[in-house]
Amino acid sequence: MATTPQLFEEPFDADEYIERLAWRTPGGGSKGGAEAFDPKRLLEEFENHIEELKQLDEKIQRRVEKLEHQCHREAKEFAHKVQDLQRSNQVAFQHFQELDEHISYVATKVCHLGDQLEGVNTPRQRAVEAQRLMTYFNEFLDGDLRSDVFNNPEKIKEAADIIQKLHLIAQELPFDRFADVKAKIASKYHDLERQLVQEFTAAQRRGEIGRMREVAAVLLHFKGYAHCVDVYIKQCQEAHVKEKLDETRRSDIEQYLKNLYDLYTRTTALAAKLTEFNLGSDKHTFLSKLIKNIFSTYLESYIEMEKDYLRTRSAMILQRYYDSKNHQKRPLGGGSIQELKERIRQRTNLPLGPSIDTHGETFLSQEVVVNLLQETRHAFERCNRLSDPSDLPKNAFSIFLLLVEHLCVDHIDYALEIGLSAIPSADAKNANLYFLDVVQQANTIFHLFDKQFNDHLMPLISSSPKLTECLHKKKEVIEQMEVKLDTGIDRTLNCMVGQMKHILATEQKKTDFRPEDENNVMIQCTACHFTRPVCVYVSRQVERVRKSMDGKNVDTVLTELGVRFHHLIHEHLQQYSYSSMGGMLAICDVAEYRKSAKDFRVPLVLQLFDTLHALCNLLVVAPDNLKQVCFGEQLTNLDRNLLHAFVQLRVDYRQARLGRHFS
Repeated sequence: MATTPQLFEEPFDADEYIERLAWRTPGGGSKGGAEAFDPKRLLEEFENHIEELKQLDEKIQRRVEKLEHQCHREAKEFAHKVQDLQRSNQVAFQHFQELDEHISYVATKVCHLGDQLEGVNTPRQRAVEAQRLMTYFNEFLDGDLRSDVFNNPEKIKEAADIIQKLHLIAQELPFDRFADVKAKIASKYHDLERQLVQEFTAAQRRGEIGRMREVAAVLLHFKGYAHCVDVYIKQCQEAHVKEKLDETRRSDIEQYLKNLYDLYTRTTALAAKLTEFNLGSDKHTFLSKLIKNIFSTYLESYIEMEKDYLRTRSAMILQRYYDSKNHQKRPLGGGSIQELKERIRQRTNLPLGPSIDTHGETFLSQEVVVNLLQETRHAFERCNRLSDPSDLPKNAFSIFLLLVEHLCVDHIDYALEIGLSAIPSADAKNANLYFLDVVQQANTIFHLFDKQFNDHLMPLISSSPKLTECLHKKKEVIEQMEVKLDTGIDRTLNCMVGQMKHILATEQKKTDFRPEDENNVMIQCTACHFTRPVCVYVSRQVERVRKSMDGKNVDTVLTELGVRFHHLIHEHLQQYSYSSMGGMLAICDVAEYRKSAKDFRVPLVLQLFDTLHALCNLLVVAPDNLKQVCFGEQLTNLDRNLLHAFVQLRVDYRQARLGRHFS
């Protein structure tokens, strides 16, 4: 293997190098390869290779010595060059110092010369400027502005500079001699100032910031510069407000009202924060005027747009609800014939045409009510913020009238009318009475309506004459609805009593209280068979009334129902003749009715049935004891004719000549 310096380049591994050398030597491998292992031959190869390595080492050493010698020689040459450069640099530095001294000398001479020239030129420029101003002053003095600078709109910047200087000069002149020219200069001063502000405004609208900067620099020397700042702020606000409002004013009135409320609220809040700074003694007036200038166009038409939106939105909410019910709103009768029919039907319960079948639908929706109240609440909030204080009560009242129109008239009153029309006649059989459901939902809606009246309307009108109008309108609406509710409840109670009457007429016969074989009659037979359907029906209706009413209305309606229930049973019992055993059956029946009367939880109703139960004792008491019973604790205050009428129901009335006991 030839020995070269490349064999010893990094990374170098001596073991690997020897192994490779032995492997390349014939007979030198560990296994001998194709030939048998020959240690002599391998030793010879190692000795030869060692000689080669010695020769290579000597060769490399000679080369290193040569390179070291060359390096020393070049280092000496480089040191000589550096010394020469240092000497040259020192010479150049000396020359630079000399040049700097010369330049300083020349500069001093130039500055001195400049000062001399300026001393000569400044008075000359001032003289030229004074002559030019005198020329323009003469034009004002003559009243004829002939110079192009005052007549060319493109030279407004130069004209502004001239008039500003003339205005300062004019202020120093005596008024008695130069009053006319001073007035002309002042007029031109204000005219140019106005033109510059207009130009600044136009540039701002066009978005030309460079032109705005240029005009503002000219206006900086005028008294109206502060007005320029005001215009800039106003334009920035108006541009933002106009962008937010004008795009929705015709396309989306709801979003327009929301944006107007939001922008006005944020602007007034910003104004409140600005009052903390020193903006002058009349800062509140200044800020209020600024806000009014920005929003005046929108605030003037606010309430009309609010009412139009509220009217349209409310009508849409109602129509969407009726469409979901597949219901076509019926025109409510206002004619004299229909009113006459309704009055006759209410007072006589005559079947003047079939009732409407609503299939249990009340046509009242709390979701609709909540949506209407929510829209109105937002309207009240916007009204409070956006209305002028003097117009606030009037605007709030107009919003309240819209709420009355859509919630109370178009929704609640319509549902009451439909509910009244759906109440069947008193003699209808198996009638479904849904009007109590209408009453229940109407009561809930009334509470929500009253809450919004107190929470959102009252604070806006409490200190104004509109309070009386609002309270009167609210009272009027509630009274009208209460009349219809009372009418519907009265007719519903009539239907309940009619249904009880139908059950009694169907279940009970004329001979039930005169059994043929009195010895084999079970006392509880009538009570179990005939009274139970009525009692079950009564209990169910009492529970419905409790769920549908609240407060004192529950006791009022249950008292009326209980009195009618008692009257029905009283009349029902007077249709029959009673034997001794029949009287016992009647007492059992009344006892069952009295149990139902306890469900009313009304003392008057229970007292009536206690009295009726006592009256039934007249049907079974021995003839000789009738007088004693009639003067008992429960019957002593009753009319003698009523007692006599009950005694006449006994089958033995004529045979036993019981009438003499009442003579």
